[in-house]
Parts: sequence; C-alpha cells; structure tokens
Amino acid sequence: MEAKRGIQWSSIIVPSVQEMVEENLITTVPPRYLRFDLDKAEIDSDLRTEIPIIDMNLLCSSTSMDSEIDKLDFACKEWGFFQLINHGMDSSSLEKIKSEVQDFFNLPMEEKRKLRQRPGEIEGFGQAFVVSEEQKLDWGDMFLLTMQPIHLRKPHLFPKLPPPFRDALEKYSSEVKSIAKILLANMARALKIKPDEMEYLFGDDLGQKLRMNYYPPCPEPDKVYGLTPHSDATGLTILLQVNEVEGLQIKKNGKWVSVKPLPNAFVVNIGDMLEMITNGAYKSIEHRGVVNSEKERLSVATFHNTGTGKEIGPLRSLVERQKGACFRTVTPEEYFKGLASRELDGKAFLDVWRI
Repeated sequence: MEAKRGIQWSSIIVPSVQEMVEENLITTVPPRYLRFDLDKAEIDSDLRTEIPIIDMNLLCSSTSMDSEIDKLDFACKEWGFFQLINHGMDSSSLEKIKSEVQDFFNLPMEEKRKLRQRPGEIEGFGQAFVVSEEQKLDWGDMFLLTMQPIHLRKPHLFPKLPPPFRDALEKYSSEVKSIAKILLANMARALKIKPDEMEYLFGDDLGQKLRMNYYPPCPEPDKVYGLTPHSDATGLTILLQVNEVEGLQIKKNGKWVSVKPLPNAFVVNIGDMLEMITNGAYKSIEHRGVVNSEKERLSVATFHNTGTGKEIGPLRSLVERQKGACFRTVTPEEYFKGLASRELDGKAFLDVWRI
C-alpha cells in the first residue's frame, strides 16, 4: 500500500465510524455500511490449529536454520500466512506501541480531525480505497502513515503527533523493518534466489507504511465488514494485534479461518507484489476483518514495498528455472496507479498483471 513519487493516490473522505458510534446510540446499521454481498463461505474451526508458526530464533540459528526455512517455505507456498514468534522485539516495546495506538484512538474527535485525510491524499485519519460515493463502506477507521523512507513522511502528519507517540512509532518502524528484511532474505534462501536479487528490491530504501485500524462495536455485526475481503497489494505485511479481540479471518481451501494471534507474536502475510516477484511460488492470502457487538478491536498493520523506482515483476532466476513468467513486469507508477483506482475486491488486483 504505497503511493510512489508523483502518483495521486487518494480515497474519498467519508464520516468516521468511531464518531458515528460514539455520538449516536445506533441500534441498526446505516444503509451505506449494510453488505448484501457478504461472503457466506463456511468458517473452518479445525484449520485454525494448523496455522503455521515460524520461530525467528530458529530461523537465525545455524543449527536449526535449514529446517525452519523449510517451514517458512511451506507457510508461504501453502498458506501465504504465518505467525512469527521469538522475533526479538521485547514485550515492553510492544506494550508501548499498543498503549500509544489505543491512546490515539481515545483522543477527542476534534484532535483526530486535525489529522484527517486531505482531499487527494490517502494518508491520515479516515478510510482507504473509497473510490465512489455509491460504494459500500467498512465498519472501521484507520490512521495511515508513511514511515520509510523517512524523506517521504508527510510533514503535516508525523511531526504533529505527540512526542511519546512519535518516539514509539519510530522505534517500532525501525525494528519491524529489520524483521521484514530478515524474513525476505530467508524467503530468498528458501526459493534459492540469488540474495542480491531480493536485496536489490527490498534494500535499505524499501517502502514502509503503517496503518492503525480501529473497529468499533457494531449493533448488527453479521451485516457488515470491518475490512472487505482482499489480498494486500504490497510485498510483506506484519500485523500486531493491539487488544485481545479477534477479528482477522483468512481464506483457505474456500473456507474462512479465524486467526487467534499468539501473545506477543506477529501475524505475517504475503502480498500481491511478492506473489509477482516470486513468479507465483508464494501466494498472497485473501483475508477480511469481522466485527462484534460487544467490544472494539484494534490492530497495527505494517506494509513493506519495493524500494524507490524498482520495477515489480518475476525475478529472473525464477523465470529461467520455471521456464516462463506468470506475471508482467511493471513500473511502480503503473502498479500503484492501477491500485489507486480500485475498490478492495479479493485478489482481483493481482489478476490484472497475470500473463
């Protein structure tokens, strides 16, 4: 989810769901949020116990690396998704970012309004991927910031945050970026890609956006989406569950699987960009957010993209080995221009680039 230089990537500004819920004693869902297209696929409660778990300690240990890389390879090929434990970020850092995100959404609405999206921009407080006035809306708000590279941060957003929040975000962004780079390097090893090919795409100049999500309680939770089913358009997403309320579901074998995040773990998923780069070897995963009638849910998603100006397409070493490319190679401008004009819609965006 990254707008590159010179690309106008915006979302129509819509009312805050949090404000609507707090100001009105809502007993029914307003029409614009009612979804008659809800995916009624079965919930598979058995599969949730099979969700892959990757241990970063084992991934970085010379004695256990090979077997853990095999597990990582399986998770990326068969699930597009895994939970990451022992990732090296201490629990106090995680608690700090969680409390700051909670405090942000607890701010009075007039304070959050100062950080609202501006016309023609997607960053800030609001909703993403709203491209028409007729479009159905998700039952949630977000606060989206560019974090990396630093020179692309919006001067009217990040510097205006309270210093403790800025400091926590700065530290979190840097540590999550390091984790992403370690994971990407190990994915390259698993796929027997030349390390410099992956490093070229996701080097120190990689793009990173941070999206904080707030899903208020809903009086009719089975009639809305907290987040419309979609696969992430980015490379690699690292998600932190802020409170104990579940709501993430992933699509596996045509059924929805509810994810119960492990304590202090990250939920990691492959995005469309990485599916293209790996020539389809690693699959982006369709997922959605669901809400409940009792309690708010909060999460922080950090999206990692290729560096400035890097073309997006299958890596040469994989194309040669697989004797053909499954996706076109496109410029970042072409990629994000296509993304900017679309609603979220399953994996439809990835299909645009298939050969």
